[in-house]
Amino acid sequence: MPNQDAATLHSIHRYPVKGLSPEALESVTLREGQTLPADRRYAIENGPSGFDPADPKYFPKIRFLMLMRNERLEGLQTRYDDASHILTIGYNGAEALRGDLETPDGRAAIETFFAERFAPELKGPPKILAAPGHSFSDVAAKVVSIINLASVAAIETIAGQPVHPLRFRGNLYVSGWPAWHEFELLGKELTIGSARLKVVKRIVRCAAVNVDPVTAERDMNIPHALMQMYDHADCGVYAEVITGGSIAAGDAVTDVSSTA
Repeated sequence: MPNQDAATLHSIHRYPVKGLSPEALESVTLREGQTLPADRRYAIENGPSGFDPADPKYFPKIRFLMLMRNERLEGLQTRYDDASHILTIGYNGAEALRGDLETPDGRAAIETFFAERFAPELKGPPKILAAPGHSFSDVAAKVVSIINLASVAAIETIAGQPVHPLRFRGNLYVSGWPAWHEFELLGKELTIGSARLKVVKRIVRCAAVNVDPVTAERDMNIPHALMQMYDHADCGVYAEVITGGSIAAGDAVTDVSSTA
């Protein structure tokens, strides 16, 4: 049996705009039944999607600019400020643009930026989408994603080259578990800090993980390598927040189901 006390929350990341840069957080407060705060709060519509901010619903990621098809997004360096709602976009080491995602002028400036630079990949005018309380996650349920760093190391072994953990665009990165231990936690509950989460689903990987987050190059075929070695293309799990609370990098991650 793995030593549960050895598991640690290594890092926390959010992705304020779907497909754009991850942002590391030292700590965050999770709310019951919600995603990580501001995670996938915005998306960039790639052609008319039918999304209605007054009645927000889940849409598949192909309706938006996203890394599965638009790897050049990884070449941008973006940062979102919660207080001002300003998204800053960097390119080639310099600031290219900043705009307030909650104002018409700010959204228009950012939409123009993407219209000019991603024209060959667009199916229609890009549009910033958002709705109160909505997350443009890859799944309809409001969950957080958990990546086991030992599983990433196992993928490095079969790939024969380094694999950056941020390829998997997870929220919570855990160290101290054996490789693939996260799959044994389905249906079980974890405590992290003062929060409690229930693991509900394995994450099936798409071509987005083939894009290197540093070079923005599509240089691997991780789902294929996983399928060849393990007969699945999964890495990481989704978990529901069942008791809200504060979590921080360095917190212990404990499987409370095994100690109940």
